[in-house]
Amino acid sequence: MKRYGHGLVLGKFYPPHAGHHHLVETARQRCERLTVLVCAASVESVPLADRVAWMREIHPDTTVTGAVDDTPMDVNDPAVWDAHMAVFTTAVPEPVDAVFTSEAYGRELGRRFGAESVLVDPGRTRFPVSGTAVRADPVGCWDHLRPPVRAALARRVVVLGAESTGTTTLARDLAAHFRARGGVWARTGHVAEYGREYSEQKLAALRARWPGAAWEDVTFTTGDFPLIAQAQNDREEAAARAGSPVLFCDTDSFATTLWHERYVGGRNRLVEEIADRAAPHHLWLLTDHEGVAFEDDGLRDGPELRPWMTDRFRAELTRTGRPFIEMTGPPRTRLAAAVTAVDELLATGWDFAAPLPEKR
Repeated sequence: MKRYGHGLVLGKFYPPHAGHHHLVETARQRCERLTVLVCAASVESVPLADRVAWMREIHPDTTVTGAVDDTPMDVNDPAVWDAHMAVFTTAVPEPVDAVFTSEAYGRELGRRFGAESVLVDPGRTRFPVSGTAVRADPVGCWDHLRPPVRAALARRVVVLGAESTGTTTLARDLAAHFRARGGVWARTGHVAEYGREYSEQKLAALRARWPGAAWEDVTFTTGDFPLIAQAQNDREEAAARAGSPVLFCDTDSFATTLWHERYVGGRNRLVEEIADRAAPHHLWLLTDHEGVAFEDDGLRDGPELRPWMTDRFRAELTRTGRPFIEMTGPPRTRLAAAVTAVDELLATGWDFAAPLPEKR
């Protein structure tokens, strides 16, 4: 099999899928070095920087670069080809020995680069998927997506509320409900509240020094909360990469900003910055304290604080414009309402902007 010095793969990767990765991996095996050029139009809704970052992560042994190309494609128009080539050669100025594509225009692309054109699975028999198909039905194409793309597309639902209001139960039950649907949904993830694990560790460390210590002896400092918020983000990201099109989170780093207010007082700019850096979330389910008996599990302060926390969550969700629904009634009623809300969220789709039209 012929090998080449410098190979080139280019495309929109809107978003990247298994067919793209097969093309890149095939080209890499046949080239001493490979450049992947990601071309994005300004009208498209997945930022160029994201696509470049995904391709760099997935293909670390290639050179991945990006360019904005706002010229609609017309394979029969030489002037249009000239406009595209100006973008391509500016982004990849060095000589190219081979151009790898799965498209009929690969021959002309190779000619214009002065390179050999290599077609890879033009019938898409190896991976029957396309960017158009992914944009139309991400759920149906989920198994053709790599972890960073799954994480970016997953719909993240946060369950939050005051102590002993059923947040953990609801988050777990939601994940179990969707896993029972099978298929890609069988991988639906649930992200536990890291703040509780952190609290357990603090209490255990205190008891290692003073065996009789109780929860009221544990103290929190402002420095604890950035650690909690970042760990929550990290665990959520890991779960989204491995999971289904929906992820259920038992609290999030936004909620951590309010737990800082509860335990330390005031705001913490670093915690808020960490919350702002979190991946987008799409729905918050606020568990109300009414009608839920308080259970003292040794890591809770008391029922008298629950109304205040519920009000603060409601106020901050409203102030920041986060879409939320209040969960009331017994657990079964809450779960049914939550499932309906999540199904409605998923039914809205992913709303990819249409790419520039192409003429053939």
